Amino acid sequence: MTARLLPLLALVVLAAFLGILVLEVPRLDLGLVIAATLLLAIWDLVRGPPSGH
Repeated sequence: MTARLLPLLALVVLAAFLGILVLEVPRLDLGLVIAATLLLAIWDLVRGPPSGH
């Protein structure tokens, strides 16, 4: 359970940090980079570790 909960917590902390950044600096290009960053982090979380580990 902890192996799935800790990465989820890290994703929430990353999203909160990036959310504050995009609220303080409201620019379209920055928002697109942040969206791409969050999508890659979510993809990594969903995909999980390799099956050999």
